[in-house]
Amino acid sequence: MAGGAGFIGSNFVRLLRHTRPEVEITVLDKLTYAGNLANLAEFDGAPGYRFVHGDICDATLVDSLAAKVDAIVNFAAETHVDRSLMEPLAFIDTDMKGTAVLCESARKHSHKVFLLVSTDEVYGEVKEGRSREEDALKPRSPYSASKAGGEHIARAYAESFGLPLLVTRGSNTFGQYQYPEKLVPVLITNAIDDLPLPLYNDGSAVRDYVHVEDHCRAIDLVLYEAPLSEPVYNIGTGVETDGNHVAAAVLEIMRKPKSLIEYVADRPGHDYRYALDVGRITGLGWEPRIALAEGLERTVRWYVDHQDWWRPLKSGEYWEYYKRNYRPLVT
Repeated sequence: MAGGAGFIGSNFVRLLRHTRPEVEITVLDKLTYAGNLANLAEFDGAPGYRFVHGDICDATLVDSLAAKVDAIVNFAAETHVDRSLMEPLAFIDTDMKGTAVLCESARKHSHKVFLLVSTDEVYGEVKEGRSREEDALKPRSPYSASKAGGEHIARAYAESFGLPLLVTRGSNTFGQYQYPEKLVPVLITNAIDDLPLPLYNDGSAVRDYVHVEDHCRAIDLVLYEAPLSEPVYNIGTGVETDGNHVAAAVLEIMRKPKSLIEYVADRPGHDYRYALDVGRITGLGWEPRIALAEGLERTVRWYVDHQDWWRPLKSGEYWEYYKRNYRPLVT
């Protein structure tokens, strides 16, 4: 498993250890700013679990590990749109070259399956209707372009070499262990400290918010049950929610004033709506169990109770990024 020390990856490790304890897991993670060994601390020394510190772009290391497993699930990625606008080349390296290295090792060692965890952002802005798995990819940010590029590389390996490929395209995921640069943990951790809650432009951008536990259950279902004849699966709730609603809900849960909401300068090339057709994944028998309201309450509670986890992360480099990213709204 690549990128298993990150947000979704570590939650997926947790799911597998609890529901499929017979599965042996090797986690390879570079431990960038968003990768955190604390996310996996409960598994240290557990039988059937191994952690390796390394980069998926390191072909020699990847090949040595791939020789000892029969499948790869790739969570490893540079993932944040805002950071991709500042440092796009890092995204190309990890999301495209790294994916290619993993594909080559999976091909060489005849793995049973290669599952690439992608994003709904590869579809680009969806002004009307809903994105289906067969739709053209029209990414508009360096992040989404790098993820689309990784998908194209993996698809090329499937077509050229018979790589047994599965792809999941998840919507905006939130929950425990999410690095506090994404919207929901930014809102929660700022509210805890009575800091402004930044929303781009007028807060009207629409997203489909899926709780990380539901997302991981969907990935597990695709990995173990999906036919290779239908390799791509959208994962989301089918419910659209704008940033204003999310911020207001967080403040209501925390009993904080709405005056904490602060509108900031818009991000370049901002996609104002993503919307997924999730009929294919629900056709496999999956459906979300955690509604947004419940998920936000659980997530608020987790960040309130785990300040020892996130406070060390919001220091130094984090605040340098934050100040560069959230600029005053010019009206």
